Amino acid sequence: MDISNSFSSVASRAISIVVIAVVLSGCDGRFLGRRDAPPLPGKRISIMVHQQSLTPDAKTEGVEILLPRPTPNASWPQAGGYANHAMHHIQVSGDIREVWSISAGEGSSSSGRITSQPVIGGGRIFVLDAETELGAFDAKTGSEIWRVALMPKDEGDGLFGGGVAYDSGRIYVTTGFGRVFALEAASGKILWQRDLGAPMRTAPSVRGNRVFVITITNKFFALDGTGGQVLWTHAGIEEATNLLGGGAPAVDGGTVVVAYSSGEIVALRVETGQVLWSDSLSNARRIRGSITLAAIRGRPVIDRGLVFAISNSGLLAAINLRTGRRLWERNIGGVESPWIAGDYLFVLSNEFELIALNRRNGQVHWVTALPQWEDPKDKEGRINWIGPILASDRLILTNSIGEAYSISPYSGKILGKVGMPDGVNISPIIAQNTIYFLTDDAKLVAFR
Repeated sequence: MDISNSFSSVASRAISIVVIAVVLSGCDGRFLGRRDAPPLPGKRISIMVHQQSLTPDAKTEGVEILLPRPTPNASWPQAGGYANHAMHHIQVSGDIREVWSISAGEGSSSSGRITSQPVIGGGRIFVLDAETELGAFDAKTGSEIWRVALMPKDEGDGLFGGGVAYDSGRIYVTTGFGRVFALEAASGKILWQRDLGAPMRTAPSVRGNRVFVITITNKFFALDGTGGQVLWTHAGIEEATNLLGGGAPAVDGGTVVVAYSSGEIVALRVETGQVLWSDSLSNARRIRGSITLAAIRGRPVIDRGLVFAISNSGLLAAINLRTGRRLWERNIGGVESPWIAGDYLFVLSNEFELIALNRRNGQVHWVTALPQWEDPKDKEGRINWIGPILASDRLILTNSIGEAYSISPYSGKILGKVGMPDGVNISPIIAQNTIYFLTDDAKLVAFR
């Protein structure tokens, strides 16, 4: 069965921690903060003490992180951005502010949860709320254009999950009651629907008029985008217990990489479903509690011939897309998607440490621990973190108590933060120089 609250499960599988209060010295109250000065020489280490502490590698001492220049991004058509999930360094203005905030539908509750990123295509932003209603809004103003209820009338509460993708004027939606929909993006008209027989907790991926979806039974489907016909299938190992949510497949170069809740990662040929290679990110060193769940919940990333993926049970790996050979691996567990930019990889661990690694060899450059408690002294009010994404020299993360942080990708220094109307357990998205946040109570907030 699904664990009803994945974010609580993330907290429960963190190793016991002795916490030192985090003082946000240098935060000027602005969201993006000031640009970071050149980093001081020496190692960057976590300011929290763990039973198993991750520290920077000695070979990275004094090595300056260099990133490609930020570039504009016109749309965000799928969960993770584009089908390969490699978004690199996105451009936003230096002094952004909130420009509008709207209600995008029903928020998370005991009967349903928002589990999917919004997507942007054709100048519209599409949001799937906690009651499986799909809304279309003007990306510039936030005004509602149309709304469609996709939950069958004979279905009850609790069938939340799924997600959204945009491609060529169509919206594709996976749902918690086992159906995939294709809708006309301009009007919300349903073009086709397909019952796959099992709920979906993961957003679809789309490439070349093929729609790729995963059910909670670890059955993988390739559907025709025009009519919804099943083109081919693949089955992973079915898991009795799993985390809420999952990583949308990554597609690039004629290959689709699917990550299952069993910890399996499989590369398949897009045209035929032929298995090219498979691997498992289940860590033999994993320990008690829900950390023993091997699920790969973060989206795998395909970037310049390599696949990057992280499992809940404690393994981060870089894999050759063509051969399936591991280039490197690190004993780092997490449930959030890695972020690639240039020669660097940024990842959030299960211990809520933000880590910068070299993309080519996995060496750690810096580690920044994030606040874990609202009251660190009494260890009350657990904070859960989501992200990161990279925008104009700032890594952006959100948390369950309604904050968005900006952190330097060069040093790990916290630059600033801003408050949100509610907790934000969905990673933000960026398009047309605007950052969009979707809160737990379904507020859609735009910063420009």
